[in-house]
Amino acid sequence: MPAVSMPAVEAAVEELVAHAVSMHAASGGDLLRCFASVPDPRDPRGIRHSLASILAMCTAAVLCGRASIDDITAWIGAADRGVLAGLGCRRNALGLITPPHPETITRVFTELGAQALAGHAGVFLASRARLTPVSFPIDAPAWLPAIAVDGKAVRGATGPDGLVPYLLAAATHTNCAVIAESLIGPKTNEVPEFAPLLRELNQHVPLSGHVITIDAGHTVRAHAIFLCEELAAHYVMTVKTNTPTLFAALDALDWAAVPIGHQSTETGHGRTEKRTVQVIDAPDHIRSMFPHAAQVFLIERYVTRKVRKRRNNSRRYTTTLVKTAVAALCITSLSAREAAPKHLAGYVRGHWSIENKIHWVRDVTYHEDASRVRTASRPRIMVTLRNLAIGLIRQAGHTKIAATIRKIQNDPHLLLAILGLHPAPRVTS
Repeated sequence: MPAVSMPAVEAAVEELVAHAVSMHAASGGDLLRCFASVPDPRDPRGIRHSLASILAMCTAAVLCGRASIDDITAWIGAADRGVLAGLGCRRNALGLITPPHPETITRVFTELGAQALAGHAGVFLASRARLTPVSFPIDAPAWLPAIAVDGKAVRGATGPDGLVPYLLAAATHTNCAVIAESLIGPKTNEVPEFAPLLRELNQHVPLSGHVITIDAGHTVRAHAIFLCEELAAHYVMTVKTNTPTLFAALDALDWAAVPIGHQSTETGHGRTEKRTVQVIDAPDHIRSMFPHAAQVFLIERYVTRKVRKRRNNSRRYTTTLVKTAVAALCITSLSAREAAPKHLAGYVRGHWSIENKIHWVRDVTYHEDASRVRTASRPRIMVTLRNLAIGLIRQAGHTKIAATIRKIQNDPHLLLAILGLHPAPRVTS
């Protein structure tokens, strides 16, 4: 990494922190204030329901498990009036709560800028996560704030070009909250959109000292240079055969002579999983091959699970043990002074949280792939609301999304508490 003066680095970090504080003040730490800063596409003449209140009511409906626009409008029309008042719903001249008409909500979903909503929702979740730059140098190995970057196709939707939209997102390892999201263009892929996504996020959340975890598709030299030199962050990358030269160089290392630095065993869901990590400092030829490489490591996973099988023409089941083994080669800019083997194993394990705790929840709990919301900006807005709901639930300390949704459906106070709002005083005629 090129030499940079400490005063210049400190001044840049202070500037980023000041910008992040101003963004947090803009959102006010309050969901209604966050939505109030989203540009309203409607004509100001004749607006009866504010955009902030409509988006807050839609978020509350998604928190209650509503997965389509029709379900959202039906929930808003039948919701408790005290809850709607807490969500900023309009009152008429008699002081009675009057929810917006379903056509009003549908028109907002059609005309609203999806990227603007995703940006403000990400800043809101990031402000609640209290992400701050990491002071350096680090004296000893420790857990650093980590962010996973990964993409997902919105299979139920159709873009203007007739193709399925693809979204690239950044999510925190802790609480698994999506803090940035962008649409991949029809004539490109994830790799060119990686730097713009994190560059935009860095304007709101200083990423200095953060660990960015990415899969093998993003293991390219340009990303390593961008993360370490422009953002002053670290990377943990998986190396596969899509980078054949680097993969061959790592695979040729004498891993049999490297001792196991960390080992963990977990049992659950009918299987036993054992993970081992072997770590060495990056050899000189690896450092010359890949920018800012400090350590390389091998992760091996051994899984033993029970499988019940029934032979042909038999009613009796037999239980057999099935054993599988998977190995993964990784590279990181974290030195041995900054990350021990257990930390590297944790970063790799935490990267898949964006798949298990966000993408899987959207597909299974909210039935995203089966959604019939297909055109305009509506599919992306639904994705943003789902990400926001999942992030709010996890940041409130709840780990079981489906079970928490069932509780929210029957507990208005829990709903408002997760939204960070309070019930409004009732007005009697």
